[in-house]
Amino acid sequence: MEDVETIVLDGSRVQEEETAVSGADADKTKAEFVWTLLATWHLVNTRLEMDQAFEQPVCKKKKLWEAVAEKVNAQLRERDGADVWVKSYECDLKWRNMLTTYRKNAARAKRLGEASVHWEFFRRMHQVLGKNREDMDALRRAKLSGTEAGKAAASKRFTPILPSPPAASPCPPPPPPSRPPQDVLQLYMELQERKLNMWAQQKALEERKIEALNNLAQAISRLAHRDSQLGKDGR
Repeated sequence: MEDVETIVLDGSRVQEEETAVSGADADKTKAEFVWTLLATWHLVNTRLEMDQAFEQPVCKKKKLWEAVAEKVNAQLRERDGADVWVKSYECDLKWRNMLTTYRKNAARAKRLGEASVHWEFFRRMHQVLGKNREDMDALRRAKLSGTEAGKAAASKRFTPILPSPPAASPCPPPPPPSRPPQDVLQLYMELQERKLNMWAQQKALEERKIEALNNLAQAISRLAHRDSQLGKDGR
């Protein structure tokens, strides 16, 4: 009778431990980082401070995003002692989404002026990203001025040969394109940005699945080890 009671008690303990382990793993899986306004500001300032490192032609973006996450977590820990820390891929994904919003607001500011933009992060991002775009345009103009075609265009030493006007035709000319080339380019860039965002979201989801499977495998391994120990003790 005592052996039977011991086995029953040990079985109940294993069940309780299994419930506790699965509950802890579920809580760990559910613990996801929530982007508050303060955390988003930390991300924006940190990423913009490291913008030159990200713009290098040869750089390891994964290492840079890990450094960004460490700095954001340190600032949050110093401010309010948060329990859930942001991961590097979450910073990368959040920044991609913010870049999409920034570019839309930048296009609006170019058409209607910066006063028409009310997004709280626009001016801070535009101080760095807008300046980088102006520098790139100036660099392209400088390269063009160094070429023979650029020098000739600047000195106006040539006369462009215009095509002869076409003969009169009873058919009217085709209508101009409905969208100017700049709008088509902007649409293409937005589509590419959406593809990148979808890929990053899918990658993050797969990483979460792998992490959950690893946690489940570890829990099963621990329970199997305990069952083997209980079997040895029963003998």
